[in-house]
Amino acid sequence: MDIEYLLLLQRFRESIQDALTPFMEQLSLFSVTYLIMIPVFVYWAVDKKKGLYTLVSYYLCCGVNALVKLTACVYRPWIRDPRVLPAGDAIRTATGYSFPSGHTATAGPIYGGLAAAAWDRKKALSGILVFLILLTGFSRNYLGVHTPQDVLAALLESVLALFAASKLFTYLEAHPEKEDLFLALSFLAGWLGILYITFKPYPMDYVDGKLLVDPQRMMNDGYGDICLLIAFPPARWIEKTWIRFRPTGIRGKSLLVSLAGLVPLYLMIRFLGDPLDGLLGSHWGHFAESFLIVLYSVALYPLVIRTADRSIRASFGEEGRREAS
Repeated sequence: MDIEYLLLLQRFRESIQDALTPFMEQLSLFSVTYLIMIPVFVYWAVDKKKGLYTLVSYYLCCGVNALVKLTACVYRPWIRDPRVLPAGDAIRTATGYSFPSGHTATAGPIYGGLAAAAWDRKKALSGILVFLILLTGFSRNYLGVHTPQDVLAALLESVLALFAASKLFTYLEAHPEKEDLFLALSFLAGWLGILYITFKPYPMDYVDGKLLVDPQRMMNDGYGDICLLIAFPPARWIEKTWIRFRPTGIRGKSLLVSLAGLVPLYLMIRFLGDPLDGLLGSHWGHFAESFLIVLYSVALYPLVIRTADRSIRASFGEEGRREAS
């Protein structure tokens, strides 16, 4: 039934001569590349807690999704049925096993976290963000790279991650002294996850003497996604212990500081992966890329923000003293 649904969408694509394919490809690609820049900006400039909540939900969902994906080891639709012909360039960007959908598991907690943050004052915006979750999931079906159950499972993971992060934040508000314990548990769970996906058995199916799916290639994204659970604890500990920055706000010179920080983040997302893969190998290259991006987002650039904030306030203080004299 799931394959028949994909074939139905495939026939529709063909009937409109792939008119919607570029839009679906870009929507899908955005979710796993530059979408993360939005909650990072919220964390830096708008609301530290709400930004952090979205990031934690995302890190948790991606880590869990990787473990489920590399446990289930479900082949992609076109491998299961050669009648399925993915649209455009989707087959190249569809890395890893099929179940659950990684793109949906990324879009879900990010759009969902932002929707929750906006709910009190901007319900219309929240509605649009929830729609974007569903549309991103549908795009994976439309492009022929995921079955409906792949998307539904990722949506469930997203809801559970958002719920778990919400409960965790509520608990830590009442018991802030427990945060280090949860950070340590995440760090340990992440390394256990890396060991698990490294040494567990994988299906080794051959067709005409050729390996159908190489498990080593399927593990690349897993290393990067599970690393999020490892990278966040030290980054968060550094920030809350030594940095303790305040968001810049969205007006004046301070806003420019947060906007400027997005440029290196964009360059890291865009260009960091291939050199690290070449230097460290695909597994640890993906791991190092995730680690550096999390460290930069959660701790290193907040240090720049704090330093710049002191400089700007000192400048205003000097101007005030000059006016008074």
